Formats: sequence, C-alpha cells, structure tokens
Amino acid sequence: QVQLVESGGGLVQAGGSLRLSCAASGSIFSINDMGWYRQAPGKQRELVASISSIATTKYADSVKGRFTISRDNAKNTVYLQMNSLKPEDTAVYYCSAEVWPGRVGAPLSDYWGQGTQVTVSS
Repeated sequence: QVQLVESGGGLVQAGGSLRLSCAASGSIFSINDMGWYRQAPGKQRELVASISSIATTKYADSVKGRFTISRDNAKNTVYLQMNSLKPEDTAVYYCSAEVWPGRVGAPLSDYWGQGTQVTVSS
C-alpha cells in the first residue's frame, strides 16, 4: 500500500517561513506529478504548486515568488518552501502524488497525504 506522510505545518507570524515535507512510501514503481493543495474554511480546495517527474513546476498566482516546490526522486519526497507567509495562506495543506504502485496489477492512482495545518497570524 502506498502512503504519503506530511510534516512541517504549524503556527507562524506573518512574514515568517515554513517548510512542508511529504514522503511517499510503500510499494512504488514510479511517481509522475506531485503537488501541494490547500483548503481554507469556506473555500474550495486549490492547487498551490505542482512538480513533474522532470521538475517542471507550476504555481498558483497567489504564491508565485514566495513558495518553492521541489522533489527528491530518490527519496520519493516533495517539499514546499513557504516564505513571506501571509494570513491568507492559512489553510490545511495536502500533498498528492500520481503513483504507479509496484504491486502486480495495480493501476496508476492518485494518493493523498493526511493534511497539515498551516496558520499564519498577523
């Protein structure tokens, strides 16, 4: 079974920084795109950033210039460096990965982390 485990969330003041990590484990043949999503109360889930298997990146306009997504393919891990945090960044952040499991007969599937709370105070 494939599992994604996130870490790095917490409470930070505006202007501060956090680094989120998400490691995929289990039986994995390969991972295509990985990404970070967030959902704030009363809002739809939105894509924050994504990164392909060859490190092509995309960012939501609201985080461009402040957040950086990266990945370590050898560790099956994706990171989100968040700088210059704003109160409007407050949300539950989820990582995702498109995975070809190593188990025989398993199809390409999306997997999600458990979510980690990021709270930015004024």
